[in-house]
Order: sequence, then structure tokens, then C-alpha cells
Amino acid sequence: MSQSCLWGALGGAKSGFKGALVHHTVLGATAAAVWIYLLAFRGWFWRLEKGDRSAALAPPRSIVAVIPARDEADVIGGTIASLLAQDYAGRLDIVVVDDHSGDGTAAAARAAAADAGAADRVTVVASEPMPSGWTGKLWAVRQGTAVAATMSPDYLLLTDADIVHASDNLRGLVARAEGEGYDLVSLMVRLHCRGFWERLMVPAFVFFFFKLYPPRWVADSDRGVAAAAGGCMLLRREAFERIGGIDSIRHEIIDDCALARRVKSVGKVWLGVAEETRSVRPYGSWRPLWDMIARCAFAQINYSAGILVGVVVAMAVTYLAPPLLVLLSRDPATVALGGAAWLAMTLSFLPTLRFYRCPALLAPLLPAIALFYMAATIFSAVQFWRGRGGAWKGRYQAASG
Repeated sequence: MSQSCLWGALGGAKSGFKGALVHHTVLGATAAAVWIYLLAFRGWFWRLEKGDRSAALAPPRSIVAVIPARDEADVIGGTIASLLAQDYAGRLDIVVVDDHSGDGTAAAARAAAADAGAADRVTVVASEPMPSGWTGKLWAVRQGTAVAATMSPDYLLLTDADIVHASDNLRGLVARAEGEGYDLVSLMVRLHCRGFWERLMVPAFVFFFFKLYPPRWVADSDRGVAAAAGGCMLLRREAFERIGGIDSIRHEIIDDCALARRVKSVGKVWLGVAEETRSVRPYGSWRPLWDMIARCAFAQINYSAGILVGVVVAMAVTYLAPPLLVLLSRDPATVALGGAAWLAMTLSFLPTLRFYRCPALLAPLLPAIALFYMAATIFSAVQFWRGRGGAWKGRYQAASG
């Protein structure tokens, strides 16, 4: 090789190396800028908006709790018992809709009511066959709210069969709705978080949810952000009727957030996190957590392949790039930018880990956890394209074409 060719090759390699450094630095700067925005300008989502359990007084408004239940015999008794034991002065009735269960869910619900000496306050109805155009859960809720309407309550409590309510939960919900004029008050209940996989994945689920729907923005009438957590939603009956009831969201997979959007179009919505009201449904391994994400992730982005690509790229820049730049780059500026972004995400994750009583050492692992969520989101799209989207208890509630 001639000397001129050698120098030309070396110059090209040097130019390529500098170009790569520039690209990596730009990537690091982008990731750092994203985390500055998330920490300072995304509604302080990472601080967690906790439900006010100090409300001592709540008007004695009448409530009907509606519980859709499909094969929930092992947990529904605890849900009903916790509702019947509420420290609440108002009237509370419960409607359980047995959604074609095969495990004795209806009998378990009636037994729980009898054990509490409140059989007259619990109505168990068998779900009718589901018509086309509905998802299974919403069809059950539709029937339950129809029964509730005959009781003319002030509020509806839409809750799940695996939720054990703190004794003052209804009192706090009603106090907030009445005191601040909210038409929908919802709590992200404390999810089951004990085993290895739950400790690794559950706090991140809550973190990502509130990042997507910052509670302060949800409560702000001037912002279009609306969300609710389906495990615990107190809904003013007049607002529910004004939006057309459950019929107005019958096609939705992510029904709680769809309901919140409808309610916010005519009223006010509040969302927070529950400290004591909790889900008793265990996940056990990584697979139920994977299925939980895959069931609705593609629906969350409106079944759009283009948005899916954008989401994957955005998550890669936000969560994966910072540690990779720290571990692989040799440029001090790039390492500093990546390190700053990684530190920011670690610090922002700590409050959620503390809330779930998980080790702080899990916080730096958020990039790896995000990779799991990214993969499950892609899988959600694949399942939709295969005609198996929205899988839940033997039903596929969304399909392409």
C-alpha cells in the first residue's frame, strides 16, 4: 500500500471514529434532556399522588359497588367482606356479576355476604351471553350498572374481584369527590409484590403508568390527560349517565382510561395511589406479568405499527442508551451524559420502590426492566396481528382486520 493510501485509510478511520463519537454524544445529550424533562416538567409523576386517608368526615352518600367476576372464587370473598366492613356512614350495596364462571364464584360471593350477616345487601346475577361488539368485562359491568341503576345510588364503585379495600377507603373516596367536586375518583391499588419477579416488575408497572398519566395532569381540567385505575373507581352516577354509561366505551380494551376520558369530557377526574387498599392476586412468575402487559400494550398505542416503532425507539433512547453509553463509550463527555441520564432515572424510580418496600438496589436495573416491557409491547402487537389480542381468561378481545 502506498504511503498516500495508508494515510488516506487512517484519515478515513479517524474521521469515522470522530463521527461515531459525535453521534454517541448527541445520543447521550438527548437521553439527558429527556430525563430533565421527565423529572422537572412531567407533572412530578414520580413523587406518587397518595390517596388522602385522613378525611374524617364524608357525607353519607349512597353507593352501589359493581364487581364483574369470572372464575374468582378464591378471592371474591375477601373483596366482599372488606366492602361490607367499611367504616362508612352511607348506604352501601353490592352487585356481583358472575361472568360464566366455572369455579363456584357466585356461591363464594353469597357465602361471604351470609358470613357478614348482609345477604340483603349483596345481589349476585348471572351474566347473559355476550353480544358482539363488547368485551367480556365491560358486558358484565354493563349488566351490573343496570341493576345498580334500579337502586338510584349517588355513586357507583367499580372494583375488581381481587381487591381488599381498607376500612376507610369509601370514606376517603367520597370525601374527596364531595369536597373537591370530582366526578371520578380512582386509586391505583397496591399490587401484589412479594416474590422476586413481582418486586422486579410491579413497581416499574406503576412507575410507567404514572409517567404516562401524571396524576397532577389528570386532575387538571385544563389538560387533556385522563386516566383511572380499574381496580378502584368511584363514579358519580349523574356523570355516568351523562356520558351514556358503559355503552359509550363498550369496544375498549383499556376500559378504565377510556372511562376517565369520557368523564373528563363532562366533569373532573382525580387519580392517586392507595396505601392500604390492595390487590391479593399473586403473579408468581414472570409470565403472568408478561401477559398483563401484552394484553393491552398495543391497544394503548391505538394498534398503530408506526407508533409502535416510535415507542420502541423512544424507550431505547430513554432507558437503554444511558447505561450502554456509560459501559461502552470511551469519550468522557458521552460517559458523563449517559451517567447523568442513568442517575436521573434511578433517583426517579426510588420513591416507587420505597412505596412497595422493595430494595433500593433495584433502581439501577430500570433499563433492564424497561427492556422486558419493550419486548412485551412488541409481543402484544404480534398477538394482535395473529388475531389473539387482548387475551384474558380464555377470551381474545381484540383482533386485526
